[in-house]
Amino acid sequence: MHHQTQPEIKKAVLIGIQLPKVSDSELHSSLDELTRLVTTLGYKVVGRLTQKRTSDKSNTVLGDGKLKVLGQWTGGTGKIAALFVRKKSKAALKWDEEADDSLEDEVPTSAAEEEIDEEASPEITETADVVIVDTDLSPSQLRNLESASGVPVLDRTGVIIEIFSRHARTKAARLQVEIARLAYVAPRLRESTQGEQQGGGGKGAGETSLELDKRKIRDRIKELKTELASIGNEHEVRRARRGQELSVALVGYTNAGKSSLMRALTGSDILIADKLFATLDTTIRPMYPESKPKVLISDTVGFIKKLPHDLVASFKSTLDEALHASLLLYVVDSSDSSFRSQLEVTQTVLKEVGATEVPHLLVLNKRDNLSDEEQNSLIKEFPEAFMLSTRNPDDLEKLRSKILSYFESDMVDADFFIPYTAQQGLIGDVRDKARVLSESHNDLGSTLKIRVKEEVLASFQERLKKLTKRRL
Repeated sequence: MHHQTQPEIKKAVLIGIQLPKVSDSELHSSLDELTRLVTTLGYKVVGRLTQKRTSDKSNTVLGDGKLKVLGQWTGGTGKIAALFVRKKSKAALKWDEEADDSLEDEVPTSAAEEEIDEEASPEITETADVVIVDTDLSPSQLRNLESASGVPVLDRTGVIIEIFSRHARTKAARLQVEIARLAYVAPRLRESTQGEQQGGGGKGAGETSLELDKRKIRDRIKELKTELASIGNEHEVRRARRGQELSVALVGYTNAGKSSLMRALTGSDILIADKLFATLDTTIRPMYPESKPKVLISDTVGFIKKLPHDLVASFKSTLDEALHASLLLYVVDSSDSSFRSQLEVTQTVLKEVGATEVPHLLVLNKRDNLSDEEQNSLIKEFPEAFMLSTRNPDDLEKLRSKILSYFESDMVDADFFIPYTAQQGLIGDVRDKARVLSESHNDLGSTLKIRVKEEVLASFQERLKKLTKRRL
């Protein structure tokens, strides 16, 4: 793919806006996460610029002083091109240029912010090629920041959509990402086209071509959704076939270790990368060594704070695996200090797709990164949880037993007699979907003592009836 052969790594400067209700630690943890997102894209983060603001709705996001610092990072002017000041007289414009930088455009700068300005300047050792803002930007904010910095600007949603489009493997995932990308691009397209024709005024060719572009995007989204729906139907058919099988879905924050756990439980060769959103496509594998009855394990897309709503919607089919699972494993990286808020994000997203009713077990992963005291305190805090390291075979064996005993808790023991005349395919299915405790044979057929879910037993009996009728 082309992006792997880029001659040089792009350098990014990150912008974090600290709103009144956001603590310092929340601000930095969000920027740390953004750093990982940006690194996943293959960029190198060379600096951060943060500012306290009462709102992130102002037309530049940053105040004038910070815009100048941003200009130093990127080699830009640090000022917005004269789109918004064209009505001022020459004298007023000259006065603006000479005005004190500490006068912010909407929000007065506190002393603390001035200190950040002082600190930021000497740290500028490399020039950034791209600016990435840790919030969603309106189309005009995006354009204003590009004007002041002189380089491309991406917001958090833009970064996530870009990662998703690089990592999507299956047709369904690619369609879902494309729908989300077009929904993201549409309003930005509108603003940039309007911007180009601001000077002309009146209804001109620009607006017509804009309408055309917008209609093209709407039509394309419609096409993609139709295509996705037909794939969705295939998934439904496959899921219905698996309906009677026992299934466990791994859900959790991105990079919590779901794919490592998946590989450990299924023995399959699944991509494991220390990257955000390494898994976008649902992978389904039987638990290995294979249990009787068979248990299917599925890995799902990771969640993240501020996940763009369009992406939650477009990945609904991936999350539907969670909705249709018999048991959910909420996987968290217990060595990450922010795992509690990550767990909250997971629960919120699952609520959006209606999967909160599915029984679940909290799995505190990566315990090998914790001290004994830390492990003990987490066990006290989450007594119902299961703590493990995917590197520890004993832990994995215990989790496997826990999953199997969970499924067996609502099973019944039954004697099931299958005449030799009606055994075609049925006995193999019984061995596959039930646990055979013992079996005995006489002249007429086999009696299997089985542990099985009631509805599965009922389906066996129904099939036996049909097979027997056919013989009569």
